[in-house]
Amino acid sequence: MKTQITELFGIEHPIIQGGMHYVGFAELAAAVSNAGGLGIITGLTQGTPKKLDAEIKKCQELTDKPFGVNLTFLPSLTPPDYPGLIEVIINNGVKVVETAGRNPAVYMPAMKDAGIKVIHKCTSVRHSIKAQDIGCDAVSVDGFECGGHPGEDDIPNFILLPRAADELDIPFVASGGMADARSLIAAMALGAEGMNMGTRFIATQDAPVHQNVKEAIVDASELDTRLIMRSLTNTERVLNNPAVESLMAKEKAYGDELKFEDIIDEVAGVYPKVMMDGEPEAGAWSCGMVAGLVSDIPTVKELIDRIMAEAEEIVASKLQKAI
Repeated sequence: MKTQITELFGIEHPIIQGGMHYVGFAELAAAVSNAGGLGIITGLTQGTPKKLDAEIKKCQELTDKPFGVNLTFLPSLTPPDYPGLIEVIINNGVKVVETAGRNPAVYMPAMKDAGIKVIHKCTSVRHSIKAQDIGCDAVSVDGFECGGHPGEDDIPNFILLPRAADELDIPFVASGGMADARSLIAAMALGAEGMNMGTRFIATQDAPVHQNVKEAIVDASELDTRLIMRSLTNTERVLNNPAVESLMAKEKAYGDELKFEDIIDEVAGVYPKVMMDGEPEAGAWSCGMVAGLVSDIPTVKELIDRIMAEAEEIVASKLQKAI
């Protein structure tokens, strides 16, 4: 299947694995790229230029296909060494960067001068237009269904995607609620040129996370996520568990007086415990509503091959016959 996204990134299938904290390691990124999609290493999980350099080189040993690096730009008193991370990306010849968080405009010249294609994650049409204006090559449009940070507008993809299609000149992929061939075909019908999957890729054999996490996603339904940190204007969709219930009780008790320090026990340092140690109830961790569509733990290749085969079947058996 050829789309503007496959042509832009030099990949076989219009499927991207989004950057995920303590999930987007070389093993998963390489598996996605080897299966014809675009794998993404999560830069801030590595944290330092030296560690990111090693992870990129590891991925290059596992695949000769294109892959990218996610850089999430966060407000911080002690920010990561973003220029150093970008220098490592450039020096290793990586040609795709997925950006997220704050506006990456200040870093765009260095990446564009190196021939890097930049795809920015956006949760609104206005942010997507801004990404286009600063020179991003594509955007990932994240609907309200997505795991992680869905923004503050609460617009689901059935509205957000066609609105993006109406306004953008650059190609975009759909993110949030993407799990299978139905997701892909529906997203493309709404104007997207492909899809970005996060939660669905966690529940694969190739994801280098604990089996308990994968099984927690399979066991969950679309009703089992919660939105936290709304009063902090930092909304995050997470899988429900006792720690999340405790956090939400604090949010209710403190109301508008809530500070991040009040919930630090439920959110700080959680990801290594969850993803590496296999303690899915250790705290709040990102998970999309798409968990309700995840019922197995295939290899990445099995998943992508199945999606593409079933997408062809949907077009042939339903769409063409309906015309």
